[in-house]
Amino acid sequence: MRLGVNIDHVATVRNARGSNWPDPLRAAILAEAAGADGITAHLREDRRHIRDEDIEALMAGIGLPLNFEMAATAEMQTIALRHKPHAVCLVPEKREERTTEGGLDVASDEARLADFIAPLREAGSRVSMFIGHDPAQIEASHRIGAAVVELHTGHYCELIADRRTAEAEAELAALRQGAAFAHSLGLEVHAGHGISYDTVAEIAAFPQVMELNIGHFLIAESIFRGLGPAIEEMRRRMDAARA
Repeated sequence: MRLGVNIDHVATVRNARGSNWPDPLRAAILAEAAGADGITAHLREDRRHIRDEDIEALMAGIGLPLNFEMAATAEMQTIALRHKPHAVCLVPEKREERTTEGGLDVASDEARLADFIAPLREAGSRVSMFIGHDPAQIEASHRIGAAVVELHTGHYCELIADRRTAEAEAELAALRQGAAFAHSLGLEVHAGHGISYDTVAEIAAFPQVMELNIGHFLIAESIFRGLGPAIEEMRRRMDAARA
């Protein structure tokens, strides 16, 4: 199972002072040295963390695959087609949200999204849909030709943090069923959002999940441990859970 490290919040810290530090590219290089299998970066419409020049630097400066998270807009499609990253992950995006809330509603926008991802696929990028575990969204992602679905684990992680154990178990079961269903359709299954040391084991244990994308927790933990050790510990817990 692969670990993708999301470096968005290195840029958040940088932008808080309007300086050049800390550098997201340096974080990506450190993540690679610590055992990450890929780098994730979300270029938002409002550029609140990752900026256009960060994508330029990452494409030129890292040896790992780049997972380019973006909204399904004409502007972002143009940027993705210019860079041709290894993977493009379509996410819902609202200007007023603090972070991505819930999964993309593929089923209600199927025709547009099928047309939207076609040139990205032709350019050689693997297209992933960031969705919830609803079977209708999984089926729609399959129908439009996505190669991957990334299941939104944020609600499960919030329930664990709030110690709402019964609800968390139900959400985990639904995620497990969603992963199995997506795999049965031939989709590659990823998972991400809100994952910490306290929640990674249960999600990493899903046999269908091929990749976890983790960012905010690792950047936060790196304040105390350093980025390399924080990633190494996450990798250890992932591998132990899978074993």
